[in-house]
Amino acid sequence: MDLLSIRGATAMYGLASACALPAVFSTRVRFQTWCTGLALAGLALECTTFAEIFARAHHFVPSGVHEVQAALALLIALAFLLIAARYRTVSFGLFAMPMAFLLTLHASFGSDGYVFSSPLVRGGWVAVHVAALLAADTALVFSLLASLLYFLQERRLKNKAAPGFFAWLPPLETIDRIAQSTLVLGFLSMTLGLFAGSLIAQERVGASYFQDPKVLLSFAMWLVYVFILLLRQSKGLRGRQAVYLSSIAFLVVLSVWAANLLSSVHRFSAP
Repeated sequence: MDLLSIRGATAMYGLASACALPAVFSTRVRFQTWCTGLALAGLALECTTFAEIFARAHHFVPSGVHEVQAALALLIALAFLLIAARYRTVSFGLFAMPMAFLLTLHASFGSDGYVFSSPLVRGGWVAVHVAALLAADTALVFSLLASLLYFLQERRLKNKAAPGFFAWLPPLETIDRIAQSTLVLGFLSMTLGLFAGSLIAQERVGASYFQDPKVLLSFAMWLVYVFILLLRQSKGLRGRQAVYLSSIAFLVVLSVWAANLLSSVHRFSAP
């Protein structure tokens, strides 16, 4: 990984994080422009990093811990910019930019000591598998944040409280649309990622792949997605219930990542 460009991206995300506070709590438009502009600059530098990785190693898929962290930061920044462009709100920058900054900060310390040992990292299906699952995790994080913000805004409106500290929150309809769209995107990404992983497993790994703890938890994550989508569609799930379900789904995601320690297929091992 090229340390110069990833460190530049870290600096841009750090500055964007600093601008996110006045962008949200101030009425001055210039802070919003700076926040999105710096986030876009960081995203461009990260794209440069991954272009250099491809030119050097000829693979798109992240092949080590630091590359995975950088890829996740890129997706978080991209999701924030898409939401800012589509819904005209930078509120999510309060959460997205610090997360992107911390992920790239750790990735900028140096090259990885651990990489994926599987020779499949050069395969296109592996790239689809990893990218889709990272996108699903990113979408779920934003869905959880939207559910929390919806709950806060709903309580404020029901209590007829003055805007005060929460004046920066978007309207309920906007927050709900963000929660719904990110949840659908996450479900589609999770489905694609599991399909690609299963396709690879059938050809290269065998039936033991489906006994792997991380694989089992990933399918559990997919079922949680289905359950939440069905509830939102049938019962119009909002507020406190949405927060609870999104939190459970987020805990499952953490369990999936923690399963790397027990996984025989996905764990990082020495080259």
